Amino acid sequence: MAHTSPVKEHPYSHLIDTLKDGQIKFFNPYKLNDPRYDKLPLSIRVLLEAAIRNCDGFYTKQEDVRNILHWQQEQNKAEVPFSPARVLLQDFTGIPAMVDLAAMRDAVAKHGVDPSLVNPKCPTDLIVDHSLQIDYSKCAIQNAPNPGGGEGPSQGPSRSVHSRPPSRGGAQCGGQRGSCSKAACSDSPGGSPASVQQIENTPLLCPFHLQPVSEVETALRNQEMELIRNKERLQFFKWCSKAFKNVNVVPPDVGAVHQLNLEYLSRVVQVSDGFIYPDSVVGTDSHTTMINGLGILGWGVGGIESEAIMLGQPISLTLPQVVGCKLVGSINPLTTSIDIVLGITKHLRQAGIAGKFVEFFGPGVSQLSVPDRTTIANMCPEYNATVSFFPVDQVTLKHFKKTNFTQEKLELLESYMKAVKLFRSYDDPSEDPQYSEVIEFNLSSMVPYVSGPKRPQDRVAVSSMKEDFQSCLDEKVGFKGFHIAKEKQEIRVPFLHGGQEYQLSHGSVVIAAVISCTNNCNPSVMLTAGLLARKAVEAGLLVKPYIRTSLAPGSGMVTHYLNASGVLPYFNKLGFEVIGYGCATCVGNTAPLPEAVVDAIKQGDLVACGVLSGNRHFEGRLCDCVRANYLASPPLVVAYAIAGTVGVDFEKEPLGLTSDGKEVYLRDIWPSREEVQQIEEDTVFSSIFKDLRGRMEKGNTFWKNVECSDSLLFPWDHKSTYIRSPSFFSKLSKEVPPPQSIENAHALLFLGDKVTTDHISPAGSIARVSAAAKYLMSKRLTPREFNSYGARRGNDAVMTRGTFASIKLQNRFIGKPGPKTLHIPSGQTLDVFEAADRYQRDGIPLIILAGKDYGSGNSRDWVAKGPYLLGVRAVIAESFEKLHRNQLVGMGIMPLQFLSGQNADSLELSGKERFSITLPESLSPGQELTVKTSQGKSFSVTALFDSDTDVILFQHGGLLRYVARTLL
Repeated sequence: MAHTSPVKEHPYSHLIDTLKDGQIKFFNPYKLNDPRYDKLPLSIRVLLEAAIRNCDGFYTKQEDVRNILHWQQEQNKAEVPFSPARVLLQDFTGIPAMVDLAAMRDAVAKHGVDPSLVNPKCPTDLIVDHSLQIDYSKCAIQNAPNPGGGEGPSQGPSRSVHSRPPSRGGAQCGGQRGSCSKAACSDSPGGSPASVQQIENTPLLCPFHLQPVSEVETALRNQEMELIRNKERLQFFKWCSKAFKNVNVVPPDVGAVHQLNLEYLSRVVQVSDGFIYPDSVVGTDSHTTMINGLGILGWGVGGIESEAIMLGQPISLTLPQVVGCKLVGSINPLTTSIDIVLGITKHLRQAGIAGKFVEFFGPGVSQLSVPDRTTIANMCPEYNATVSFFPVDQVTLKHFKKTNFTQEKLELLESYMKAVKLFRSYDDPSEDPQYSEVIEFNLSSMVPYVSGPKRPQDRVAVSSMKEDFQSCLDEKVGFKGFHIAKEKQEIRVPFLHGGQEYQLSHGSVVIAAVISCTNNCNPSVMLTAGLLARKAVEAGLLVKPYIRTSLAPGSGMVTHYLNASGVLPYFNKLGFEVIGYGCATCVGNTAPLPEAVVDAIKQGDLVACGVLSGNRHFEGRLCDCVRANYLASPPLVVAYAIAGTVGVDFEKEPLGLTSDGKEVYLRDIWPSREEVQQIEEDTVFSSIFKDLRGRMEKGNTFWKNVECSDSLLFPWDHKSTYIRSPSFFSKLSKEVPPPQSIENAHALLFLGDKVTTDHISPAGSIARVSAAAKYLMSKRLTPREFNSYGARRGNDAVMTRGTFASIKLQNRFIGKPGPKTLHIPSGQTLDVFEAADRYQRDGIPLIILAGKDYGSGNSRDWVAKGPYLLGVRAVIAESFEKLHRNQLVGMGIMPLQFLSGQNADSLELSGKERFSITLPESLSPGQELTVKTSQGKSFSVTALFDSDTDVILFQHGGLLRYVARTLL
């Protein structure tokens, strides 16, 4: 529970009420007897309750409570604190947060302060889910295993596929490893059965007979490689779980962070120290917002913000405007949840609601299941809202009856939520709050869509997909176009795969990934995909074997209900086998395509396609040679995989032919909504959640056997290339240094619009010619040991070199995509890191020039930490993504915005000038500053400090140094 003073000292002790005959206490804002409370949006009521409960006169003051209660007048004006109930970390962004806390212990210890004082004060869950890579697929080795710097189990890769002998029982499963007569599995090079058998927490089912066996080849072997590859990181996580109080580490091979948050960590209400209060959460991932579908307020923050919250400091936010999204109409039975999600996303993006809360109401909300609601809430980052909140209602309670909530807990939950007026009846308009504005959305207007081929916001109706892809081939290179000459658009390149000839053309699907997380954690869409697979197999349809297919369930629960519903073997027969549990394709961890496919793509300069049901698909993210990538619902991923191309009109063209030559159309095998809902009711029930909870609480043998130190200070291994003490606390003084103006800075980069976090801090594989690769090779690692940027986020040397290392970075200094820049004094073209290193050695400060929407995309703390360590002092842009702007402030980098109507072009800046920015002794939020150039020009910019707190953090040199100084 966040900081709460003793009741006798509490300024709002008169609001304390009780439940369960006085056994449970709570602060009841309704007892304020203020008519304004009934008109507050329910999301604002959660902020009000937290302010009342945590009002200590220091972090949270009575004035903050009054401002929130006076929301109608103070929205978008007053700055208020919010102390969430818990913090959620995933390992990619969680490991640098924990590394920073470990380094902070070292820093305060050097000043004679007890390092054990550095602990998360807010309960923190760290989910190790982003380390999984697809080394094995379709029960065969797809690429050489990558131990990632550890001592691997073998001396070299093997690509042979060994047939398994049949067991004594013929077609029966079980008994000896590989006894399934139909299995065509390969040994992990040098791996032993004992090492595989150590890995638990996987449904042990033969993909052909659906009977228990001793191990599942594909998932277990991917998990084995995950554990070998990430040994150092896991040892650090294990140390964190023992050294820090209030830290719960969920080990690998349990599930994806978002799904575990929904299924296991969510509480709706929390009970601590005898008090009950609303559950709330912030997480180091922008998709944390999906928890709002359960009526739990939560959103994504950067790693450095999460560290402050972990250390007991509330979030400071401007009291938000709340947009009421009124849902009316009835859902078309052929429309999936993802179609509704994309429709609402487009609607809200066009409404311009960046930085606002969205709260859903209206009679249409009752038609949405809880999985539907979490699917919609997940897409918040795509339309730049802070949250999309679905208040608790009877549908929510019905959902929790299927989970591990006891009847007693459900009754307590309902009693509390009704007592504080946080419970809704969507069919009763008298309960509707007053919103800043209302947007109405008709659910009956939805038709199936996909998004792509390069950005998630570019939606394409499935009915228009064929012609839209053709237009992409015609258009000039840009956000959608590929500019393929007319005479080359019909090219077909033959190639051999498995002894059979196939052909590739523009639009050919080469990656098809069914992923169950974030916007596709909804059981209905996964069951729809499974039923579609079943009907396709029964109709005699298949997926071409060269297509890299995979099935990545968000947790064991997904595998459980796919198994229970009987659709899992049909996924397998189409090539969609379970590859493991964790993030893989979305973060660039797809295994290399077959060489023959890559050669054919290069030979024909083809625009090959990937189709996935994930949440990110920027160009080149899945695979360098796959230029067009589409986000689609799981059943459409299956459909396009069967079709083998995105250039198909499902309404007019068949998916394929049966063995007797009969045409099969998508409409012939598409399951009805009623059919899906019936199977969902029959399979997604309480026993599944109970089984999942037992699996997570049990842990796995490998994790239990991981060894780590018991010391208060982490024993840094200077030879480690995974975990390294960062330099954020070097030369830390107790006193706050005076503001330092920027004198004669050079521009490190001259960027355009839509620079995403993928451009700034890539999360995928480390290119062999990159600055990070040069560093790792200097540590005597081979390319197959590089692992990914995400896995090495605990090493500041790697991540600094990985900053701006995207192959798609468009730097105007260079004129073509790539991780290069101009070192202005010498005129040389260098890697971004090498140029920045030269500038720092010469004592030259740096800035970045950019266009609109700088820093959009997923939350990543290295998008601010990296530029800070490169020596960047300020970013001057036309506009910023809000979360990234906060991250820059949190690292002591100034976000400066051109005045309205101005940009680098209108000011005739070449970027090669030297820039000076004088800082006054007393900075204030939103203050205008003057930038002077070496060419004699001067122009004004706005310092995007939202609050006095932002100014204080900047003056301290960032949040980390501020927190450390408070301990000193």
